[in-house]
Amino acid sequence: MSENPFYRLAPFVQEFIYKKRWESLRPAQIEACNICFHTPHHMLIAAGTASGKTEAAFFPALTELHERPSKSVGILYIGPLKALINDQFERLKDLLSEGNIPVWHWHGDVPQAEKTRLMRSPSGVLQITPESLEGLLMNRPNAIPALFHDLRYIIIDEVHAFMGADRGIQVLSELARIERMAGCKPRRVGLSATLSDYDAATAWLAAGTNQGVDVVSSPGGRKLRLRVEHFSFPDARDEEQAEHLHNARKVYYDFIYESTHRKKALIFTNSRTDAEVTILEMRRVAARRQERDVFHVHHGSISAMLREETEAALRTGSGPAVAAATVTLELGIDLGELERVVQLGAPYSASSFVQRLGRSGRREDMASEMLFVCPEEEDEEAQLPARMPWTLMRAIAVIELYVKTKWVEPLEARKMPMGVLYHQTMSMLKSMGEAEPKELAEAILSLAPFAQIRVDQYQLFLNYLIETDHLQWTEDRTLIIGLTGEKIVNNYRFYAVFKDDEEHKVLNGSEEIGSITTVPPPGYCFSLAGKLWKVEEVDHKHKSVYVKAAKGKVDTLWLGAGGDIHTSVVQKMREVLSDTVIYPYLSPQAVNRLERARRLARESGLLKQVVIPAGGDSLYVLPWVGSKSFRTLERLMKHNLSDKLALRSVVPMEPYYFVVSGKVDGRTLLAEIMSECRAAEDASALLSEDEAPYLGKYDEFVAPPLIREAFAVDGLDLNGLKEGLQQTLTWDSSSVK
Repeated sequence: MSENPFYRLAPFVQEFIYKKRWESLRPAQIEACNICFHTPHHMLIAAGTASGKTEAAFFPALTELHERPSKSVGILYIGPLKALINDQFERLKDLLSEGNIPVWHWHGDVPQAEKTRLMRSPSGVLQITPESLEGLLMNRPNAIPALFHDLRYIIIDEVHAFMGADRGIQVLSELARIERMAGCKPRRVGLSATLSDYDAATAWLAAGTNQGVDVVSSPGGRKLRLRVEHFSFPDARDEEQAEHLHNARKVYYDFIYESTHRKKALIFTNSRTDAEVTILEMRRVAARRQERDVFHVHHGSISAMLREETEAALRTGSGPAVAAATVTLELGIDLGELERVVQLGAPYSASSFVQRLGRSGRREDMASEMLFVCPEEEDEEAQLPARMPWTLMRAIAVIELYVKTKWVEPLEARKMPMGVLYHQTMSMLKSMGEAEPKELAEAILSLAPFAQIRVDQYQLFLNYLIETDHLQWTEDRTLIIGLTGEKIVNNYRFYAVFKDDEEHKVLNGSEEIGSITTVPPPGYCFSLAGKLWKVEEVDHKHKSVYVKAAKGKVDTLWLGAGGDIHTSVVQKMREVLSDTVIYPYLSPQAVNRLERARRLARESGLLKQVVIPAGGDSLYVLPWVGSKSFRTLERLMKHNLSDKLALRSVVPMEPYYFVVSGKVDGRTLLAEIMSECRAAEDASALLSEDEAPYLGKYDEFVAPPLIREAFAVDGLDLNGLKEGLQQTLTWDSSSVK
């Protein structure tokens, strides 16, 4: 399949390529075309950012629709974000302007009139989110055959964002339901720039089908420019230290301002709070210097209109534009020729690093570049592990893992996704109207994501829903949704399987600024969209908060949220701390901070032992394992060892170390931890008999014994803890310089 497929493409696709002045198809596009034209296989396009993945998927698919027009929607595109769908919608409209193939998009911000036109004349390309697709399957089951009976392709963008998450389970369930209800067998195409484990991805993509998956990979040799800066903030214990802290923060924000000054730049943060505070401070610096306000905020709580303004300013705006964003600009959206990408702090994963790095250097002659700016508190009187620059070490670890070995986190599917089982059971029953228990069980358990759920477990699951009135019997002994279940299912928030708090709209006059989940009282000031607002009125009935512009003290209404870290990242951090390498991308301040940390680690024995003295009757436990294993160790110590060893407290400083207090020496504590690891056959031994912690949005509606079992299987990682501790204990002491 080495032939050049350009002349096989539809004339309007060829014309599009001519207009773009492309000299040739890219390698990924050639390979994808040949697979589509010569095989019936599914396809995974795992190529770097700006490698033409979207066109690689659409060029051959649209050619087929041109040659053999579909009698329904012919291509279904599923994207993780409304912003990504809007971006791809505009790109496709340009491509299809001469092709006589309509393109539709469907999500919460799309006018009902456009959705109605699609329902009247199903055709062309439909772009949709998993949540809107769920609504279609639930509420318009009779329309599904007409919509999809001649569906040829399902294109899933950013597959890594779905795999290993509840939304991925939802998507696979939706695909199977479409095939059943519409009687179609579409080819599946997955797109991603951050996959390392192709086997897991192809297994996910083909789940529930008997078709093979061909992989299109185009790693490329893009140039990278990386720089890591470090800023230390003193602990403000007294008036003098408070002044030092104020000055340090001023230097920090001035540096960010200078780094993005007069540029089109994107600042990634790990939380909405950091995005808000950063832009508020950027505006203050600009006002102090009497310079233009070119600053924007982009995250899930900003209104759709303001998010679109931000995207347009970055992509096509005439002057400089600087936006602080969370994950909402991490995925796939083409923001044009950004001059700089800045990461405040460090990403929690190599996968996130790759995605964010990919926002820059999207033209062939440009390097992908990222400036890391790592702020950390530094207190010489703090606990020993707290004096380590964890953020700086994490930044170095993710860079080294990806740049040197192209490693990104492997993605694991949940074995017992009980909350999504509830969601799909209720959704399917809503679309069916009623069903016999056996009929419902066969329909649900034959979906690929629930293959490991046993019939007896599902029977317990249904009985509990009947007991709690989520389901109820009819006179004919069929099941329908009960009164309690109807309250859940008939709310638009049911379409999503991810956790979402109820929000209030924030309005400045008639302009919607965004939304908040914590509703402050009148007179309270808070930050949103990088500006300060004062609450004038709260309308709880219509879930609205009316505000006016304000000045003064900044506050935000979101709790800080970290992310899970893989064991490989944490162990790489330990390697960074124990090594003597001076990484060329570190600034002098970052080198100095790392060298001081290395010296302290050597002198204190921090790297030589898992358990070290902390003073008094306290100990530090440094397991050097990832978040899931770390939480497993926390349970092991609290549940299995607290009484046995008379531990007074076990305080996690997630995910790096514990402070354990009690009358036990370090040698005994470590021996008991290892003994419990060896003795525990499964993670359920770390749970109390009446304990059933939730992992998902709908877990609270599921029988507690099933939730308990699911948490042991999917929420804890006993084997990972054993392996991680063993690696830590067998760390070659000669490597500790």
